[in-house]
Amino acid sequence: MDGRILSIAKTGFIGDDLIIPRSVIRELQLLADGKDSEKRMRARLGMDTANELERVVYCNTEILEDALDRTPVDERLIELAKRNHGMIFTCDYNLQKVAETEKIEVLNPNELANNLRSEFVPGDKFKLKISTEGQNPKQGVGYLPEGTMVVVDDAHKLIGKEIEVIFEKYIQTASGRMLFAKKVTKRRTNIPKAVINKVKPQKGQRQARGRARGSAK
Repeated sequence: MDGRILSIAKTGFIGDDLIIPRSVIRELQLLADGKDSEKRMRARLGMDTANELERVVYCNTEILEDALDRTPVDERLIELAKRNHGMIFTCDYNLQKVAETEKIEVLNPNELANNLRSEFVPGDKFKLKISTEGQNPKQGVGYLPEGTMVVVDDAHKLIGKEIEVIFEKYIQTASGRMLFAKKVTKRRTNIPKAVINKVKPQKGQRQARGRARGSAK
């Protein structure tokens, strides 16, 4: 019922045969006819996804005619994976843990998404060495250790220097991920002169106060 498998298949990352047991399709049909509106909607999405997967040219999708008995779907998937020396594609955490105890490899789209997402959130600060100028005026460009490009506003004069930047946003393009950040500027605290004079009297004021104390004695 996770439609992300269709997006992954369309990119060509699933190079092996993709097997959908008939028992899984039947389970989707039962949920699609059930009373739970949320499960009903997701099950219908799952059946649409199965139909679309058969049209994807990058992988060979096959509906396996397995037994339609009362065996729970999770157990059937583990049984079929063992028999065919296959992997299980699922976002079900509990199924993944059971499969791993049976020494069955699992492809979990949630783990894939977590590994591909940005490691920074807006507001995070980090050190970055500016290595070149950006395409737009006043931009400087640096790179994270894994090669991700970081564009920093108003950093074109800081090439060769390591500065502290604050992450703002990132965009995903066909060629990869690009981060945008800005320099962290240190704020200067301006103390009013009146306060300085009050804290530290000038020389004339100190002399006047000294004469005043002498007169009082």
